[in-house]
Amino acid sequence: MSILRLLQQAQGGQGLGQLASQLGLDADQAESLTSLLAPAIGSAARQRAEAGGLDDVLGSLRGEGQAGLFDDAGAAASAAGQAQGRDFLSALLGGQSEAEGLADEAAARSGIDRDVVGQFLPALAAMAQGGLQRQMPDDQIDAAQEEARGGGLAGMIGGLLGGGGQRGGGGLGMLNDLLDADGDGSAMDDVLGRFLRR
Repeated sequence: MSILRLLQQAQGGQGLGQLASQLGLDADQAESLTSLLAPAIGSAARQRAEAGGLDDVLGSLRGEGQAGLFDDAGAAASAAGQAQGRDFLSALLGGQSEAEGLADEAAARSGIDRDVVGQFLPALAAMAQGGLQRQMPDDQIDAAQEEARGGGLAGMIGGLLGGGGQRGGGGLGMLNDLLDADGDGSAMDDVLGRFLRR
């Protein structure tokens, strides 16, 4: 399941609408921004993992208390939720300025006020982080990191994400399925490299 689909299922399908109302967006604006940003978040995580930072990506999902951000749009939109989302984005992109650049680009492409996008992006990231934590609880992250260090990454990631066997490049291919949107990337992918600091 992609991050986009995961977010669309939050709170019984009502999560994005509730997040929009918390931040003064209408449903269409929230859907437009989510369609841009969710796959970009997934692509950033995937690229970070493929560049040798899989341990960092898995580590950024640690903390089972984060799962509540997926279940409560108000918590994700709160100052604490947005701070959590900013930390998550900074970990994936390499710094806070890179996360700000992603928000700038999304605002320019969507035509939505930059200040609103600057709140929506970290709140969305917090919700995504919570959803991913639901998929991979801490004990499974621990096991995945141990397996990765022992060379058994492919089988462990396949088990974590509910797949059987290896496809699309083995274990990382399985992880890619979660960290992209329907395999077709995002309109943001063509500029994402500018916002990734290695």
